[in-house]
Amino acid sequence: MTTKTEHAARVAHPVNEYPGLPKLLILGFQHVLAAYAGAVAVPLFVGWALVDAGKMSPGDIPHLIAADLFVAGIATIVQSVGIWRFGVRLPLIQGCTFSAAIPMVTIGSQYGVPAIYGSVIASGIFMILFAPLFASLLKFFPPLVTGTVLLIIGTTLMPVAADWVGGGAAVKGTSEYGTAQNLGIAAFVLVLILVIERWGPEWLSRIAVLVGMITGLLVCIPLGMVDWTETKDSPLFGITSPFYFGAPHFVFAAVFAMCIVSLVTMVEATGDVLAIGEITDTEIDNKRIADTLRADGAATVLGGVFNTFQYTAFAQNIGVLSITGVRSRWVTAAAGGMLVVLGLIPKTAALVAAIPAPVLGGAGIALFGMVAASGVRTLSKVKFTESNVIVIAVPLGVALLPAVSPSLFTQLPASAQTFLASGICIGSVTAIVLNLLFNTADRAPHSVKPSAHDTFRGGINSSDDDHDGFGDAPVTRDNWKLP
Repeated sequence: MTTKTEHAARVAHPVNEYPGLPKLLILGFQHVLAAYAGAVAVPLFVGWALVDAGKMSPGDIPHLIAADLFVAGIATIVQSVGIWRFGVRLPLIQGCTFSAAIPMVTIGSQYGVPAIYGSVIASGIFMILFAPLFASLLKFFPPLVTGTVLLIIGTTLMPVAADWVGGGAAVKGTSEYGTAQNLGIAAFVLVLILVIERWGPEWLSRIAVLVGMITGLLVCIPLGMVDWTETKDSPLFGITSPFYFGAPHFVFAAVFAMCIVSLVTMVEATGDVLAIGEITDTEIDNKRIADTLRADGAATVLGGVFNTFQYTAFAQNIGVLSITGVRSRWVTAAAGGMLVVLGLIPKTAALVAAIPAPVLGGAGIALFGMVAASGVRTLSKVKFTESNVIVIAVPLGVALLPAVSPSLFTQLPASAQTFLASGICIGSVTAIVLNLLFNTADRAPHSVKPSAHDTFRGGINSSDDDHDGFGDAPVTRDNWKLP
């Protein structure tokens, strides 16, 4: 006769449960659908920006998309299954982060595409080496800083969305830019996304952006707005080529800028893992956070080799976990396998690359706006004292300078432009410095001492009863709440 304790010991934790092959495939595909729009958005954004800068050809964009999906699948499998000290072994979907988008466009425009991948590889190595020490530095990234950075990312991306709405930067200044047809298509896609979000069933609202983009593409076909050349010429199956754009170039200014962005990405990944830990009832300590960040770094290095970008966890898939209640990491591992397969089908990537710019513009307004809104939501945890308002206002203003006046820093040396031309870089550094200046030492209500336990004090989303911008309680799944 078995006791209740012995029976419980034999029951697998929901994270380790295997739901059976049919459910595994269906639930895994649902994660793929939820992640797909965000997964292709970054290569589309960076690719078309570099096409406009004369650093790429339109035919290169399908390769970026295929490479992104391929590496995202591998990264998802590693995070879900775990390999030695790489991977958190939780249900987590990986994808490219928008945090690095503008810095990469700046690097590519100034130094060429190989410099992007040199900086991506270097930043990935930085993440791997820095992961164990990162938990002790989380006090420098309280909600006041992380919320400001998210707000900066969303707002500095809006000029790109505006160019997409008008028809793309390539036609800017011509009669094809800002036509009624382009504006109408963008408005249609945006309204469709909003209608699905408001009145669609919950499962459909999770893929509202994807549905909006596909519908917009279908509407554009009879209008003659879709160029099928690349789609027709691309093969059905193909392997992503390492170093497709040539050997990587390691430029110090570019590497430095991407390492700054890596800090933001690591904060983002930490918050996502803590959220997943709460949803799955799994204790998250420094060791698991370090394992997560090592895997992010390894995926970023692999991304540099296969011509894609920095990787982090996709927050939209955390919502899928909450809605479905399915917490198995084998489901996300299956989703990773599907992403790998999609990455080996160039025809699919070419189809996505054929989406007209106004369709991307309508979706971009929603996507980039959501990023900015996430920053506002994070900042809602902070009391708006005079000091904290300054810490938010000045970095936001500084970050918007290169967005509203792209030629502002063109008289400076190229190395300075790489950093200053990225609103995300200069805004993030300014937010960190001002928070230290206004919320530490004699201006802090009381000091924050590091904990000796495997939790961390003063981290993101921790308790902040005195509203000084720093947390006052150890961050665990019991006191960290999903925004």
